[in-house]
Amino acid sequence: MNILVFLIPIALALGLAGLCAFLWSLRTGQYEDLDGAAVRVLQDDDLAS
Repeated sequence: MNILVFLIPIALALGLAGLCAFLWSLRTGQYEDLDGAAVRVLQDDDLAS
């Protein structure tokens, strides 16, 4: 039963850290251009030659 005294705050802290990381990624624009990377993969830029 004493282990719950440690596990519950650790679980809450990890959840809060994940939420903070998600909110930070939203604010910095990580999800702005979802289609850009998919289009860049398909472009045929002949950089090797």
